[in-house]
Amino acid sequence: MAQVLMETDLKDIKFLRRGKVRDVYEIDYYLLIIATDRVSAFDVILPNGIPNKGRILTQISIYWFGQMKDIIENHIVATDVKDYPKVLHKYKDILEGRSMLVRKAKPMPVECIVRGYLSGSGWKEYKKSGTVCGIKLPEGLVESSRLDEPIFTPSTKAQEGHDINISFDETRKIVGDDTATKLRDTSLKIYKKAREMAEKKGIIIADTKMEFGIYQDAGCKMQDASGQEGKLILIDEVLTPDSSRFWSMKDYKPGKSQDSFDKQIVRDYLLTLDWNQTYPGPKLPDEIIEKTTARYREILGILTG
Repeated sequence: MAQVLMETDLKDIKFLRRGKVRDVYEIDYYLLIIATDRVSAFDVILPNGIPNKGRILTQISIYWFGQMKDIIENHIVATDVKDYPKVLHKYKDILEGRSMLVRKAKPMPVECIVRGYLSGSGWKEYKKSGTVCGIKLPEGLVESSRLDEPIFTPSTKAQEGHDINISFDETRKIVGDDTATKLRDTSLKIYKKAREMAEKKGIIIADTKMEFGIYQDAGCKMQDASGQEGKLILIDEVLTPDSSRFWSMKDYKPGKSQDSFDKQIVRDYLLTLDWNQTYPGPKLPDEIIEKTTARYREILGILTG
């Protein structure tokens, strides 16, 4: 089994926070984001990870950030360790391929989700009310149905537990009318471009989650809801298997759940166990780890070549 990076320890660099997958450090005027191989399921970080998952997620994000530059700027300053501050060069073995040096930005307090297909929490809501995040959809749709037009379905950012889907009107109350409209329109443009590109490679992007932030740039006039000036940029990760549902076009059959290029293999395995989905999580067997690793590698190859 390949070596797995579960935590980082850059002793002379200011550590900021540890997320489910990423460790974040501060250096000079920038942030250093490192994608580890940690894997979470049902909001619990599992005791063993997926080899090279962090590198795969980082490379997919870098690819998509580059593809979306004509729509919106992103937070990337450098992705090659040789272009990082010299104090980081000694950590090359840890950082190479799985890290990004990025601009500091004030994250938007909402997750920007675009759905092109009816799945997950959207499908659950539709079955109950015929809506998704307050958006009325046509009658008679089935699980995994393609929507005539992609929809913007934002959510809150929960510090613990699950995010909560909210309406566009609620988003406007949180970030202001202008910013909410910019978030919606930009998210839809990114999704539509990515969907078209992916379909040419035989991949359906069923839905995706994006994050944006306000970057403090003296030349900007845009303000967030608090009146803080800055430029809206794309941050965090974009169009990865951890933030999106990728399906094979040739295997797609509406009316049921689809096989995804992500950690669904892990979730399916955990659902066979007598586990109450609380910490600590169970250790994954080698067979499940190997299958999941292969799935991540496959989508990296398909999307980025």
